[in-house]
Amino acid sequence: MDVNGAAACSPWRMRRAVPGDFALEALQLMQPHTHPGDSKFIFAEVTVMRLCFTGDIEGLEQGIGLLAKEAGFEAAADGRVVQVEQCEDNHLLVEAADGKLRIVYARKIHFFRALGLLMESLREQDSFRLEEIPQFTMNGPMFDVSQGGAVIRPESVKAFLRKMSLMGLDMLMLYCEDSFDVAEQPYFGYMRGRYSQAEIRELDDYADLLGIELIPCIQTLSHLADVLKWNAFADIRDDHETMLVGEERTYAFIEQMIVAASAPVRSKRIHIGMDEAWKLGLGEYLIRNGYHSKFDIMNEHLRRVVAMTERLGLKPMMWSDMYFRAGSRSGDYYDPQCVISDEVIAGMPSDVQFVYWDYYHYDEAFYTDWIQRHKKFGSTPVFAGGIWNWKGFVLNYGATFVSTNAALNVCKREGVREIIATLWGDDGTECDWFSALLGLQLFAEHGYAEALDEEKLARRFHYCTGARMDDFMAIKNVDEPPGIKPNNLETYNPSRYMLWQNVMMGLFDENIRGLDMAGHYKEMQQQMALYAERNGEYGFVFKVLELLCSVLTLKADAGNRITAAYREGDREELLELAVSVLPEIAARVERLRAYHFERWHIVNKPFGWDIIDLRYGGLLSSLRTAKSRISAYLDGSVERLEELEEKRLLFQGTEGMVDCYFYKNMPTPSRISQ
Repeated sequence: MDVNGAAACSPWRMRRAVPGDFALEALQLMQPHTHPGDSKFIFAEVTVMRLCFTGDIEGLEQGIGLLAKEAGFEAAADGRVVQVEQCEDNHLLVEAADGKLRIVYARKIHFFRALGLLMESLREQDSFRLEEIPQFTMNGPMFDVSQGGAVIRPESVKAFLRKMSLMGLDMLMLYCEDSFDVAEQPYFGYMRGRYSQAEIRELDDYADLLGIELIPCIQTLSHLADVLKWNAFADIRDDHETMLVGEERTYAFIEQMIVAASAPVRSKRIHIGMDEAWKLGLGEYLIRNGYHSKFDIMNEHLRRVVAMTERLGLKPMMWSDMYFRAGSRSGDYYDPQCVISDEVIAGMPSDVQFVYWDYYHYDEAFYTDWIQRHKKFGSTPVFAGGIWNWKGFVLNYGATFVSTNAALNVCKREGVREIIATLWGDDGTECDWFSALLGLQLFAEHGYAEALDEEKLARRFHYCTGARMDDFMAIKNVDEPPGIKPNNLETYNPSRYMLWQNVMMGLFDENIRGLDMAGHYKEMQQQMALYAERNGEYGFVFKVLELLCSVLTLKADAGNRITAAYREGDREELLELAVSVLPEIAARVERLRAYHFERWHIVNKPFGWDIIDLRYGGLLSSLRTAKSRISAYLDGSVERLEELEEKRLLFQGTEGMVDCYFYKNMPTPSRISQ
């Protein structure tokens, strides 16, 4: 049936494959001694497989057309027939037998995953039968398009949606603190790249064709510093990032946000946020109302917001941490001593789902305990894990795999049927979004198997993306220099702070003294260059890391070299550093910046790059300053370099490698801004 319901087999056509098309994989697989990712492979133009879909395909036709190129086939009336059957049971089936092809599916997203399984299997064998049992009723990513300033362009979102559909992921959230248009509030998202209503509607239409639900994800209590900084919202501030509970104008504004976020999408679900309101009730609220417990304030506010969503016909979910923090003496979300009384639970609205977010634990026992604690709220929680992309340029796949495997194993046992893979943009979104593709595949494969099969994960990842799992896993190695254990479960981010720190005042120099950082990053540069060549259209993921490692090969040790040469009176070394090394570091930083700039503007809207621009500008200026200062000392213009005489201390007094979360603590010990 075509889009007008007229024909059983739609005669879509697709151009012949060119480098980057998945159809080329078929040619690669004909050469068993050549790995599909090897750079020595010579691409050739081939004709893709022709398929004709018949049977229960109403509502699938346009999605099939959107995925034809990605999946490596051409839909054609004279193609090989694929019999499609929709069933009521929760399973999907892909079969090739006696020359016939068959797909059985329950939900639209299951069909598109099955389609990918069919194409993948046909490249390797003529006869097969594959059956999968979906483990979750909701499984998909949440992209943070607010905190780091990186608002993903709609075309880039669509690229992710196509990959997600082949993987079998059925949900997408775009986490928007202020990255969407609220007509009544011109300062909401002002100069921050906010999505228009038309853009969100277009994405929702596109997602729906592929079997994916686009769920609004906003904030209705805190995490709103970029909104509340404007004087237009002065009357609803409790503090700089939290709204004033109980103030009527607060609820008028919240309704405007909810209506604007939900209007352009089909879904009747909405994520209303409400996490990390650190000083809830201790600002303007305290002045007006006196002290009230956070439990009471949360319940009061939540009841108002849930009543609003019910009136608007929406089903809300929210982050659960504020209830656990309120029950902890330390304010910790994961405090084993936390106590939430039956009285507090009785006062919590029943018509809201609680989302348990956790990517910090690596043992199944903790996840079991915390899910069971959530169940005491009266319902099974949604679980949100993490694809660790928010600590700089380098995605930590060690922490991602260990935490995700532990968490999702428990979710399956405990009956948690809805999961989210969070990708946060904290502090600048320096990490390329597409480096997270393997993390998405990890969540997808957990979603269709009781136990994860890593060999299947690797095969599926290669089919869905054309990239190599081992290479994507190796991204983590950039942040595993000497001094860091394999998998970096401490989630240290040395590449980030060694890039941004000042070579004349290295706040981390004492921590890396004596470690072969140059050797590590030289090796990483070579590896990333190889991976950039052999991962097809996703080579850019590794190219930016290659350029980062090129910088760090010289810069990581530069501060210690400069300080040692000055203190030892080695003027020849200082001259070499000023004349050759520092200019070369600057040249490499320029190359990194240029490529990063290019990639940002392809994937994201231009807004948010201004933050990164300031960082690169500051780094380049500091390198010029270092050269000038050393040169002035060498020619006698200045007698001393006081900044090199200051005794280097361990960062925060901690031996060895450390974690430094925010950029503001990397280049200088002084406040960057008030």
